Amino acid sequence: MSKADISAGIKKHIGSEAEKSSDKKFHVNYQSKDLALDLIKVHDDRLSDLGRGKYFACVDMKTTDGKTYDIDFFLTGQPGNMKVVETTVHKVDGKPLYNWKEENGYWKKVKA
Repeated sequence: MSKADISAGIKKHIGSEAEKSSDKKFHVNYQSKDLALDLIKVHDDRLSDLGRGKYFACVDMKTTDGKTYDIDFFLTGQPGNMKVVETTVHKVDGKPLYNWKEENGYWKKVKA
């Protein structure tokens, strides 16, 4: 799977979910709040094939009040038919809530 396939897959997911919502925004639950978000950009330089049919995408999104959220997505599937299996808020206005650390060839979340 190419990075272009992963980018297209995450954009398709975000667009599809936004289209289903009454306000046409992508929604994420964060700290028991429903965030209504618009896509700013996909970080094409951070798209990754994690192996075993799993992929990673990182995007910047914003709320109507101007806050920026960096959202991490984990996906599975094939080009044109990818499914998001995990969505987490990674940063709020550029401040990380967690970081990534590689250990023995695997990436894991660590406290910021």
